[in-house]
Amino acid sequence: MSAKIGLISDLHAAVVPLREALTIFQGENVDLVLCAGDIAGYGTELNSCVELLLDRGARTILGNHDIWCLEDHDADLSEATKDFLGRLALTWKATLEGNRLLAVHASPPRSVSRGITLLDQYENILVEEKQRWALELAPYKLDVLIVGHTHQVFAEMLGQTLVINPGSTRFNHSCAVLRLPSREVQFFPLSGKTVRRVWHWGLMSGAERIM
Repeated sequence: MSAKIGLISDLHAAVVPLREALTIFQGENVDLVLCAGDIAGYGTELNSCVELLLDRGARTILGNHDIWCLEDHDADLSEATKDFLGRLALTWKATLEGNRLLAVHASPPRSVSRGITLLDQYENILVEEKQRWALELAPYKLDVLIVGHTHQVFAEMLGQTLVINPGSTRFNHSCAVLRLPSREVQFFPLSGKTVRRVWHWGLMSGAERIM
């Protein structure tokens, strides 16, 4: 037996790249879609994103922007969006094809703000960060950890745990498919753009910020 999981994160209320990612997942015949949080933030198409996630039956967890959105009483949210965000958990756990999986927006056990940053601004691996996080993750005894938050794209072994960040569909132009039990990860570009492995607001020029 085998399983495929379509991985997305940090949609930030942009519906076009989300729709494209879901189309890719359909073509790849994934068994489930997992979103690692931050459906809200930056963009204006949150309600449409939620409609797509609901239609696809995506397993979705809370991100920091989703929490802030729920706390913003002036946000233009449909009732379906309010209900959807209000029911999201901070983590998703499963055992699939003998692999112990955990999804959390930033880092275990349930942080939405302390992100795992493994790449510098030039997309080089931060060796000391890999070593530090390998030690920190060891007690959780996970086979696969899925995160978002940092707007980085990577699939790295940290000790015995494969840590995957599919990147932001909006800002990294990326999504991923995880195959189990092999733990093979394939990244896909979105919006006709090259995958940007590192995206951070402070590193972008003014022109690049208009996205």
